[in-house]
Amino acid sequence: MEMTGIREFNEHIEGEALFLNDLLAEINKVMVGQEALVERVLIALLADGHILLEGVPGLAKTLLVKTVA
Repeated sequence: MEMTGIREFNEHIEGEALFLNDLLAEINKVMVGQEALVERVLIALLADGHILLEGVPGLAKTLLVKTVA
């Protein structure tokens, strides 16, 4: 791969990383204290996978799903 191709690829990746950081920041404004959970949900979505959210009532599972949707 040429150096210009590598630079373009790196710029593209940096742009996507900025977008994901902004997305995480916005979701974390709603989901306070659940950074690890939010990150794992986004990883599952980006990997075109599934995630099962289990827990006792009151842990904001529904709020997380509605926020990400």
